[in-house]
Amino acid sequence: MSAVDEDYEVSICANCGKGEEESHKLKACTACKMVKYCNRECQIAHRSQHKKECKNRAAELLDIELFKQPPNPNGDCPICFLRMPLMNSGSRYQSCCGKVICNGCVYAPVYDREGNKVDVDKQNACAFCRVVAPKTDEEAIERLNKRVEANDAQAIFNLGVYYRDGRFGFEQDHTKALELYHRAGELNYVNAYNNIGNAYELGQGVEVDMKKSQHYYELSAMTGNVTARWNLGNREGSAGNVDRALKHFMIAVRDGHSKSLDTIKQMYSNYGHATKEDYTKALQSYQEYLGEIKSPQRDKAAAFSDEYRYY
Repeated sequence: MSAVDEDYEVSICANCGKGEEESHKLKACTACKMVKYCNRECQIAHRSQHKKECKNRAAELLDIELFKQPPNPNGDCPICFLRMPLMNSGSRYQSCCGKVICNGCVYAPVYDREGNKVDVDKQNACAFCRVVAPKTDEEAIERLNKRVEANDAQAIFNLGVYYRDGRFGFEQDHTKALELYHRAGELNYVNAYNNIGNAYELGQGVEVDMKKSQHYYELSAMTGNVTARWNLGNREGSAGNVDRALKHFMIAVRDGHSKSLDTIKQMYSNYGHATKEDYTKALQSYQEYLGEIKSPQRDKAAAFSDEYRYY
């Protein structure tokens, strides 16, 4: 056989054996990607033979994606270009322009270059677009709704939270909240699927369904949500899967989750489920994260008020 012949691979239907040259283009199994079929009828006919192998391979593929370190989930500040802190108090969403700005850049306009305090309107102006902050809840909601209409993922998510909690004049409506979370999730907002997973875990607007909760936590963790990652780690730990739990906590630490660092410390010092090397690596990862988020301006803001704390 020639080298050309050796490199040539004919795809055949796993059920009937027909190749692509004998029928239309074959379609791969969407779950495992290992086999191909002529059509849905062949896939159904072959299911009993393929089910176990498919399930095992699909689980392997999920783990490959699940235990990857996700890209920086919160992005960088659009003004100072430093990595955005994980803590909620480390940044603010601006409904005027839809930007998320770090605490240091939000705080900076309080003083001019000579260190003199500027007037109130300038203090309250958005550090990015310079629009003055809303003076009433009604004005704030009006701005938020405009961002929702513009398909702003975080605005959509925030509105979902308001419906969940019944805040700012919105009647509590878990069904509406879930609808908005799904919409934000489709726009790749990292916190959305975590809230959906939480809703299925607690039965908020839906029946309690731990399998669906797990699914949405996994989706959220893969996009970078550390709370979802933390939840998955705790579940694995409770189930006795300490190796998998440790993997989740290590990923969360790299994205600044201090609770995961504390948990790894306990796993090492109290239970022997983590090694000294594991804990050392976790500490190094957390220090690397701090090195990426720290700045003198953010430190000034945090020293001024706990509302600006960022780690």
